Amino acid sequence: MPGKLKKDVKLPMSEKLMVGAVAGVVGTSAIFPLDTIKTRLQAAGQPGSKMSYKGPIDCAKQIIRNEGGVRALYRGLGPNLTGVTPEKAIKLAMNEWVREQLEKPDGSIAFHHELLAGGTAGFCQVVATNPMEIVKLRMQIMATKPAAERVSAIQVVKDLGIKGLYRGAPATWARDIPYSMIFFPTYANARIFLADENGECSIVKNLASGTIAGMVASGIMTPMDVVKTRFQQSGGKHLYGNLTNCALQTYKNEGFFAFYKGAVPRMVTQGPLFGISLAAFELQKMYVAKYSKNE
Repeated sequence: MPGKLKKDVKLPMSEKLMVGAVAGVVGTSAIFPLDTIKTRLQAAGQPGSKMSYKGPIDCAKQIIRNEGGVRALYRGLGPNLTGVTPEKAIKLAMNEWVREQLEKPDGSIAFHHELLAGGTAGFCQVVATNPMEIVKLRMQIMATKPAAERVSAIQVVKDLGIKGLYRGAPATWARDIPYSMIFFPTYANARIFLADENGECSIVKNLASGTIAGMVASGIMTPMDVVKTRFQQSGGKHLYGNLTNCALQTYKNEGFFAFYKGAVPRMVTQGPLFGISLAAFELQKMYVAKYSKNE
């Protein structure tokens, strides 16, 4: 079993950002229907909600049957892609850049430095993540409202304003910083574990590593995602007042397991999302490095 990977391809920050953005678009587009189902399940059951689902499959059936077919599962994809481009660019590029600053001459890195790199990436990405997710989740729930109350993504942004787009940012930090501290070290060590005797990790193994890491991190962080989703949806601030009360009311009204609503769709969503995104990230890195070398 190899102790480390073959020395990784290193790109300038501008190129890291570029390949991270493309990787995010590819991954997000592939799994967006699952994310819509996850959001609906997490929002259902709270005070005033008219949504009721027996599970992920029933949720998907109801959306397709009542809201215009399969395309309803992609509602909110446009605004999400607008936000996911800088979000994934920042997340993937920043983690890799910090790791490169902290790694030893032989390419290895201490575990606490892996945690620091992941946490830094999670902190920085919220600049793009918070606005993107508020607009996305409101568009995903929009179809459950009466037709007269539905608005476009542009109108949602206008109504929220700059301050509103960052509502619940502490909850996003509370989710994304520890998420990234779990995810990136898990991904890096899964790659080492799956690498062959020459330290090579194929795109398929990168896909598997990212999927495993995404499922582990998203499963652990589901409770924070539930609180964030409920607080950031339309009327959430008025209903709960603050994040702490949102968590307390969720527990009081629905019990402990309410914090794990949508956990399976979230894990099934986040696993492939990061698996596909990181496989695309590594593939592009190799292509860009090869292209630059041939110029």
